[in-house]
Amino acid sequence: MTQTQALQEYLLRLADSDMILGQRLCELCGKAPALEEEMALMNTALDLIGQARNWYEYVAELIDDGRDPDKLVFRRDAHDYRNLLLTEQPNEDFAVTMGRQFFFDVWHYFTLNSLARSSDERIAGIASKALKEATYHLRRSSEWVKRLGDGTEESHRRMQDAVDILWRFTGELITPDDTDHAMAEAGIGPDPEPLAQDWRGMVNEVLTQATLTPGAEDAWMYMGGKHGEHTEHLGFILAEMQFLQRAYPDATTW
Repeated sequence: MTQTQALQEYLLRLADSDMILGQRLCELCGKAPALEEEMALMNTALDLIGQARNWYEYVAELIDDGRDPDKLVFRRDAHDYRNLLLTEQPNEDFAVTMGRQFFFDVWHYFTLNSLARSSDERIAGIASKALKEATYHLRRSSEWVKRLGDGTEESHRRMQDAVDILWRFTGELITPDDTDHAMAEAGIGPDPEPLAQDWRGMVNEVLTQATLTPGAEDAWMYMGGKHGEHTEHLGFILAEMQFLQRAYPDATTW
């Protein structure tokens, strides 16, 4: 794999993870537990989808095969998506929704913080802007994890259950592959080892404050999302998300 190919792959991972998580959050429109939470969830979703578009625009230029960001989103099948498995997991209850967001936000924050210093000026610019939004996302999700974990007996149980359910998908966040190493060596992406240490450190700190127990570091993990191997959930997301564009290909007016 050339550096350009590795860069395309890496950008798709960033874009697809933002897009799929944003789509998951959009499913909660009209279903959130409170109006204020619905507005916050939708704002987070819009932030992620906006960030995804910036990444898609860059990767579309690099691929240069006639596809624009819309075609990359709406005309690829599940095995072509490179999102983290965590982002495609169902919303379930509010504890699972916020637990999923928290685990992602910690990874996202430290990843963008590193990318803001990338040797690739285009990436550094996108990441610097996105980092401001990710900082807010992390503050909000971590506060909810602590509030639910150190709240009532019922909220603690639900939040601990959420951690236990989602933990098996977190290994992929901090387990590097050849693409991650190639980006780090080129000075484009984050160094995998400090990223993993930062993620574990913040996750453990917040979960401790929330009186929650994290999973074991050596626990068995689901992997493969970064290589196009997904859970059954992604297919259902894409079926809904891509229906209109596939039913009416190349439609430009209504």
